[in-house]
Amino acid sequence: MSTTTVRLPSDLKKRLADVAERVGMTSHALILQAISDRVEADEAHNRLLDEADRRYAAIAETGQTVPWSEMRRYLDRRVAGEAIDPPAARPLAE
Repeated sequence: MSTTTVRLPSDLKKRLADVAERVGMTSHALILQAISDRVEADEAHNRLLDEADRRYAAIAETGQTVPWSEMRRYLDRRVAGEAIDPPAARPLAE
């Protein structure tokens, strides 16, 4: 495991120690958890952006898409437990 030095303003260090004590963690463990949570959130966000880029590229390449109103109806019915075919993609409206 590598070591990284983080300089904290004294007021933040005190707040960190107070929160860590309250939740039954060390300041070190709380810092590690906070960093891990942030990295995981940013990775998830980047995966979402990558998927959006991939889908947009497919729409741009094929010119085919499904209107949101149709997709929303489909998703609502799926959530309700109905067996329903997904809407068909068609040329993007201009």
